[in-house]
Amino acid sequence: MHHNSTSPFHKPPYWFRLLNQTWKNSYFLGTKIRLDKDDLIKTARRRTGLQDLGKDFSDEPLERLLRSMNEEANLHPIGRFITRQRFISLLNIRLRAEYYFNRFPEILNQELYPAWIIIGLQRSGTTKLQRLLATDPDHRVIPSWEVINPVPLRTPPQTPPLKLGEGFGEGYPDPRRLRIAKTSASALKLVSPGFFAIHPIEIHEPEEDILLLDVSFLSTTPEAMMQVPSYAQWLERTNQSSAYAYMVKLLKFMQWMRPAKRWVLKTPHHLEFPDLIEKHFGKVHFLWPHRTLYESVPSFLSMVTYNHMIFSDQADVNRIGKHWVRKTGYMLDKALDYRLKGTNQEKFTDIYYKDLVTNSMAELEKIYSMNGGINGELSKKLEQHEKEHPHRKYGSHHYSLVDFNLTTEDIDQHTSHYQKFMIDHYGR
Repeated sequence: MHHNSTSPFHKPPYWFRLLNQTWKNSYFLGTKIRLDKDDLIKTARRRTGLQDLGKDFSDEPLERLLRSMNEEANLHPIGRFITRQRFISLLNIRLRAEYYFNRFPEILNQELYPAWIIIGLQRSGTTKLQRLLATDPDHRVIPSWEVINPVPLRTPPQTPPLKLGEGFGEGYPDPRRLRIAKTSASALKLVSPGFFAIHPIEIHEPEEDILLLDVSFLSTTPEAMMQVPSYAQWLERTNQSSAYAYMVKLLKFMQWMRPAKRWVLKTPHHLEFPDLIEKHFGKVHFLWPHRTLYESVPSFLSMVTYNHMIFSDQADVNRIGKHWVRKTGYMLDKALDYRLKGTNQEKFTDIYYKDLVTNSMAELEKIYSMNGGINGELSKKLEQHEKEHPHRKYGSHHYSLVDFNLTTEDIDQHTSHYQKFMIDHYGR
């Protein structure tokens, strides 16, 4: 890690560094894990016994991502191992999904539920807001266990015609997928204890749906995990409509497995693509949490640094800071360009981080006023959730711009449009 010795970041545990070193020293024996597109696809097909990745699957994103990882990411052995498993799993999801889509055409014939989509920047209260809204029984969210495996691990037997939402005896939640999620959460806690205080993963709580875009290998997940500059640049210039179209198919599959009335989705990635959401989704309303950038940006950068340390022993805080400060400004500009067009302003409700933390019920009232207000039953549920999930339940998370050799001027330089918008519209 390239920074001073008084680093605020906890290094990965000793056993993790030792295992990496030992493994790396054995590369001459041929122990280096391959990250190769054809090998990954072949392995996924072998593991699922299924062949069809769907006619909308494109090789190019995966190819470009792998090239960037192999040439630029400096992955250590454990990083390569995790990446290979994860990519096989993403291809498996796609193979299993295609099986269901072909076998049960009624899945894709459904209307997608209307959606409330939380699009605030990272670390602006988006998780808290989504978890509160998830207590509403009318709402369909994607819990952590389901987002890493949105499609059951077994494909159903060829025989019985199933009724909507029966879920093929896999049950919801499905014990096999729960077990996998528990194992990955425990592994993350072992490998990167520092990450947990920043973004606690609770397998029954909702998680970001960017993972559904990962199934098309078109998302900003890789650049939040590792150094992949050429892929990140290519991605910004590439039409990502196909990834959103496929995400909608997966959402239809999940609502077919467990019906509800409205989707409540969240990922900062959507800031860049409200136009694609409008194109591929049905009725949508955007919930946009705001927090001062001088707090949210360094908080996110420290999270990204912990991510990078899981995959590489060369996490470069200067490069991480530079890349994401520019990227943050770019994402905010894209969201504002869309919002300030025509009548799009009406599709947005703003939430303030400070208000959400100090008086969440008032902020929720604002959202539910679109929907006839909050009834007594739901009000009780929401208050109960607040009691059980105090702020900073997993300890405090310390961060500062200085850790990344950045100043407030660096943030201002890339986010002036957004900051001016906030002052003009809200005097904040």
